[in-house]
Amino acid sequence: MPDLPTPQDAAEAALFSECWDAVLSYADLCTAGSTAATQLATEAFALGMREVRTADTGLARGAARRSARLPMIPLLLTAVRNTAAVWEEQGQGHRLDPELRLWLHSDGAARYTGPPLQRPLALRGLRDLQEPDAALLWLAEVEALPLPVVARRLGHDPAAIAEELAQVRGLFRDRCHRNHLDTPMTGQCRSYARLLDAVTRSPAADTPVDLSRHMARCVECAEAAACLRLHGGGLPGALVGGVIGWGGLAYLERRRRAAEVRLGAGRPDPVDAQGGETGSVAHKARVVRNGLLVAAVLVSLLALAVSMMPMGDDGAQASGDSNRQPVADPGVSAPAVDPLPSGSKRSSAKGEPSASRSGGGGKGSKSDPEPQGTSASTAGGEPGDGESESAGCEFRYELVNQWPDGFQATVTVTSVRALANWRVSWAFRDGQKVNQMWDASFAQNGSRVTAAAADYNKSVPADGTLTFGFLSSWQGKNSPAYGFELNGTSCTKA
Repeated sequence: MPDLPTPQDAAEAALFSECWDAVLSYADLCTAGSTAATQLATEAFALGMREVRTADTGLARGAARRSARLPMIPLLLTAVRNTAAVWEEQGQGHRLDPELRLWLHSDGAARYTGPPLQRPLALRGLRDLQEPDAALLWLAEVEALPLPVVARRLGHDPAAIAEELAQVRGLFRDRCHRNHLDTPMTGQCRSYARLLDAVTRSPAADTPVDLSRHMARCVECAEAAACLRLHGGGLPGALVGGVIGWGGLAYLERRRRAAEVRLGAGRPDPVDAQGGETGSVAHKARVVRNGLLVAAVLVSLLALAVSMMPMGDDGAQASGDSNRQPVADPGVSAPAVDPLPSGSKRSSAKGEPSASRSGGGGKGSKSDPEPQGTSASTAGGEPGDGESESAGCEFRYELVNQWPDGFQATVTVTSVRALANWRVSWAFRDGQKVNQMWDASFAQNGSRVTAAAADYNKSVPADGTLTFGFLSSWQGKNSPAYGFELNGTSCTKA
């Protein structure tokens, strides 16, 4: 007689049903084709299961309390990243996405395996939560599952799940705040720690000018602000970027779209359809899943015995041959502003939204829209540099810091005329998405961003300057912003 399934087999089969689509979705981002994605996901799932078994066996034998463990989905996503690193070391890197290969050799990747106190703050904060609390936070914030579905999966009371989530969010913030204070800091960062905590506690608090300028130049403090600021919709991005690193925002966008598709189609059980995709990605995922759900495939998968995008270095930023398109931060909700420039179109590569160059065609094309109020750039010149010299304003755009999936920048505009109020707008050519701004409020529609003065810096004297900083997501390429306008008037580059 064949061996009967053990309780452990049944538990792992349930985990496979719940987690496989998420694992395959991230593996697809990390690889160069669907066959490689399936194998990477398979090996990563087996690796994750072995880690869980090892930890549970040690606990059952009376070993010391095990170290904090991530919830199942982020644990398995981390296993995908670690398995990809093994592929690269073993000479299988040609099967991985080229941008991931660059990132695996960068300082950004080293943070996830380096000294514990220097690892991403969101990763440390999530590990410090009790595992059920961490699972609740991840499923609701990153996987975007409806709260009743989260309650059913975790065995919570559906009527109380919203209150429980609010409490867990607060616990996560407290853990991140404690870990931030424990992180080795420079004297300047230490002097801003208490102020950073106070400012991020209230959605109505204005960020002082000196703190905003510091965060525009300090990666660690900017990451801390993203984890500590529970309002504004930035928590999902902070979580996914801190836990899995490369491709975090792309993965987050896929899970958001999958949730929207489930709700729009009125599927009765969102859990069973957790990884639904759209367009060509949906077809690709369905083909892979149909091949995997053959009889007895689960047994073979579990029996295997194998195991914020490039960083901001000059070499990674200069890489312009990527086929992957940028992904918007879905946590940002911006009011409508000026419409997209005429001729802008939407396309997708590997399931990620992007803007295509007018008339360009092809998977790897990047957006280069002609923003309103500007003239088209000349061949070989930087877009936006050719405006009239009598514009009455000059702009300076500075890339301060860059890391996987994100960057910090500052904008300085000098106005010939005195201003009682101001609004600065510009365009991105590679799909970058602003997710946080200091010394101004912002709205973004497609490639066009508009920054409006804060209450305390509306007035600008003649020949005076205005400055603000922001955090933004990027992927694939991060060309400088262009097409700057001050109150509707084109500015020249300083």
